[in-house]
Amino acid sequence: MAAGHNIVITPANRHIEVRVSGQKLAESDRAMRLEETGLPPRYYVPREDVRTELLRPTARKTTCPFKGQASYWSAQVGDELYKNLVWSYERPIPRASQIAGLMCFYHERVQLTISEQHQPDRKTSSCR
Repeated sequence: MAAGHNIVITPANRHIEVRVSGQKLAESDRAMRLEETGLPPRYYVPREDVRTELLRPTARKTTCPFKGQASYWSAQVGDELYKNLVWSYERPIPRASQIAGLMCFYHERVQLTISEQHQPDRKTSSCR
């Protein structure tokens, strides 16, 4: 891990809901909160709490030195395809093992509600 860079993963202990164009994509009381130096917190949701029937795998892959390789999915909502909206670290590095197989959504591209409060859009770096 780079000097001064840190990730902290804890249970969110909050109700998380994710929508796009009014369609609910995920709802969970079991999400994990990942805090990473220089980035806003991210919420990783168990796959069982995601409407995976609306997701389509994509060829996109990214690598983060602090979490590992991420795979991506697009969401199909009606006639609209929201490309590479969701990602997951299927086999993260050991330091991030708590998010293995969980799914995360781009906060700036969805409507994210945490314990019934809508979260504002946030800018992020390319490392998810």
